[in-house]
Amino acid sequence: MKSKELSRRDFLRLLGIGGGAAVLSACAPKLLAETAFPPTAIPATSVPSVPNTASGEVDVEIALKAIEGEAQILPGKATRVWRYQGEVMSGPADALQIVPNSYLGPIFNVKKGQKIRVHFTNELRESSIVHWHGLHVPVEADGHPRLAIDPGETYIYDFTVMDRAGTYWYHPHPHGRTGPQAYAGLAGLFLISDDEEKSLGLPSGDYDLPIVIQDRLFDSDNQLVYGGNGMMDQMMGFLGDRILVNGQADFSLPVATRPYRLRLHNGSNSRIYKLGWDDGTPFNIIATDGGLLEKPLDRQYITLAPAQRMEIWVDFSEKAVGSETKLINFPSEAPDGGGKFTIMNVKVERSESVSAPLPAALSTITWHNESDAVNRHSPREFELAMGRGMGWTLNGRTFEMTSVAQDEIVKLGDLEVWQFTNQAGGRGMMGGGMGLPHPMHVHGLQYQIIERSGGEQYTSLHEGFVDEGWHDTVLVMPGEHVKVLLKFEDFTGLYLYHCHNLEHEDMGMMRNYRVDA
Repeated sequence: MKSKELSRRDFLRLLGIGGGAAVLSACAPKLLAETAFPPTAIPATSVPSVPNTASGEVDVEIALKAIEGEAQILPGKATRVWRYQGEVMSGPADALQIVPNSYLGPIFNVKKGQKIRVHFTNELRESSIVHWHGLHVPVEADGHPRLAIDPGETYIYDFTVMDRAGTYWYHPHPHGRTGPQAYAGLAGLFLISDDEEKSLGLPSGDYDLPIVIQDRLFDSDNQLVYGGNGMMDQMMGFLGDRILVNGQADFSLPVATRPYRLRLHNGSNSRIYKLGWDDGTPFNIIATDGGLLEKPLDRQYITLAPAQRMEIWVDFSEKAVGSETKLINFPSEAPDGGGKFTIMNVKVERSESVSAPLPAALSTITWHNESDAVNRHSPREFELAMGRGMGWTLNGRTFEMTSVAQDEIVKLGDLEVWQFTNQAGGRGMMGGGMGLPHPMHVHGLQYQIIERSGGEQYTSLHEGFVDEGWHDTVLVMPGEHVKVLLKFEDFTGLYLYHCHNLEHEDMGMMRNYRVDA
């Protein structure tokens, strides 16, 4: 993997302040190994009270805790982590599935239409809250930072699973601390099934596997280090030098000679991956953030930005027992993306004869029609840029806990076009050459990506984009304009849109939008 030192030089070159390395170095905090992830005081904010009571019958009831613990990640001393711990209180026993030998939270296994109740208890040393990433839920269940609870408190989520079958996930969302809390280990998958998906006969059980990819940095005592590069980590986003898959280092996946369904998820804070097989085999892509595609797509590479998910169908039937292949990150124009390195090794360990062909059709989808958008001729514009004081901004604004601007208010039932424009320069004192990618996430819904323009210099990443299907996160490269089509249905209230580079989010590149009746 490309070295951290090279990343720092590239970063300074982008800023146009080559001689400033000493300044950035002086700003860098010491290693955080002793206290792992010390809490940062967050000023109290007056927010309206939100109902936090449970009532009515539910299909699945779960107790979920955020706790501090340890995990055996590297040989030798265990690593201090923060993690989610869950227990099924009522409902099917398989509603939660533990990821073996991992700090990752339990996998939720639920069905579309089920009523879910989650009792979230915060046993950390600082405030936290859980966001159900990609799910269409009421505002009280979305995990807005204004709902963060203090240590020892419990928050109760009540919602009905309304989304299509697919791979979703959950993670913390306190303002200013999402990056370090997620980096410490707080994340888990949320899998939804439905009748349409089950009718396809896709690989299931032991042949339907999560592949959560994260990068981490360890000190000589096997403890996680976060923020060691100071301002560079804040501005670029944190980049580790060790790849973990499902919370394990040097991950090797044992497989049989048969088809598999692999659910790829970029769980890194900011790293963008360009994924491919080392033997040149193309990917058969069957699903994106918001579930199954209409039909499988072929790609030689996949570009996976932070928070994005991609499901692939891969057949090892023609591989010889004992053979190996590797999932590789290939060089790209992404920050620190110049090196080639292994994500995981796949080893064919046994022979199985299974006839399970890839379906030619996957899902019947009712798409939004752009011609029905209320603002199709004049999209709602969002400018992504560096602001004064080195912060990242959305339309020149940074996050305010409960405030919403007039141009961030939408109407329930409306279909709109939003355009994200990534300004390659910036407003701030370093302006000039600064340009970084921004994976833009909108809470509470899934949207269609309908147009890209600009950013042609990022050819390597563009060839791995999968803009088909439903999405909740889209990567916008410097100089690029991306239009998405989204509809505000069922729920009113205050939701978020933000960059899912978690360091950018924590620095304020996040805003509220409000759905009014």
